Amino acid sequence: MNINLLLEHWKLVLFVFFSAIAGIQIFYYLFFFSRLALYKAKAESSSQTHPVSVVICARDEAANLADHLPGVLVQDYQTTHEVIVVNDNSYDDSKYLLEELKKSFRQLQVIELKQEAKMIPGKKFPLGVGIKSTKHEIILLTDADCIPASEFWIQSMQSSYENDNTEIVLGYSPYHKKKSLLNKLIRWETFHSALQYLSYALAGIPYMGVGRNLSYKKAVFFRHKGFSSHHNIPGGDDDLFINMAANKKNTTINIDQEAFTLSRPVNTWKQWLNQKRRHYTTGKYYKKIHQFLLGTYSMSHFLFYPLLITSCWFYNWKYGLIIFGVRFIIQFIVYSITLKKLNEKDLLPLFLLFDVWMFFYYLIFAPALLRKPKPSWK
Repeated sequence: MNINLLLEHWKLVLFVFFSAIAGIQIFYYLFFFSRLALYKAKAESSSQTHPVSVVICARDEAANLADHLPGVLVQDYQTTHEVIVVNDNSYDDSKYLLEELKKSFRQLQVIELKQEAKMIPGKKFPLGVGIKSTKHEIILLTDADCIPASEFWIQSMQSSYENDNTEIVLGYSPYHKKKSLLNKLIRWETFHSALQYLSYALAGIPYMGVGRNLSYKKAVFFRHKGFSSHHNIPGGDDDLFINMAANKKNTTINIDQEAFTLSRPVNTWKQWLNQKRRHYTTGKYYKKIHQFLLGTYSMSHFLFYPLLITSCWFYNWKYGLIIFGVRFIIQFIVYSITLKKLNEKDLLPLFLLFDVWMFFYYLIFAPALLRKPKPSWK
């Protein structure tokens, strides 16, 4: 290739590069994300229900347990089920609160951990203890700071085990809605993440789940020897395990709004930045195919607006806006449908602002992929 020729036509090369980046973005929306927009859960062929074990890990979560655990304990689920709370070396009043709740709810089981696990940082040891203590095959996970969106959370999540092949069910866990800009940004990032992991699962390439609302069978946990393959990494009790165990045959999703769990978002920018940086430290351990697909999408998303501006400025603004318009229309259709399905439709009027914000989001959080995870999960 003649370098001088490229330099002579650098404006055209810039526009072609922008067109390619836009094409990658459009491909992801049409091939991956449209799957979630078009998804319809299969009608239940029977009313069969399964025994379920709910597992919650808590460390110094007395206030959250008081607010949220009753929502798990009063679920309208007539089939046998248990709720196991692993109280992991708490120094607050969690023990006494749980003892009082046990008097009213016989399905509540409490495991008191009084010693730290050596060489197993993070949440994996208490979670593993909880799972191994369960009586039933279907495990349903959530966190102490989450509350089911309805009294039919257990019923809906377990109904996704529609056949013997299903071993993993990925749920959605949004945040409570508030009027602040920070709240909307947190909810947008949560939606954008869910758009990816739920769509990839529908495409037969599941790569992660969120421990605030996640279910899998006990058999798949033991078949993969629990968290042993990544026990030295503090995070990843949800996404790294699913990245290892999930495949196109054994994984399904549940986006029934009655199956959501709701969480309180953090209140300050600093808390959110620390939270997201901690979460992103596990991405570098994903399978190579997942790293490639996620990295290609993120890079194309990151480059889109800078290339749009430079192409319009140096080449031809009309052509640049045409490409932007095509992507915008496809985005709008996919977002409008999926935001409604995930009960986040109030974010739609601001989606273009949020889409531009993602450029800065990647700048802020990309370095977290290179950081060493902190050893504590609380």
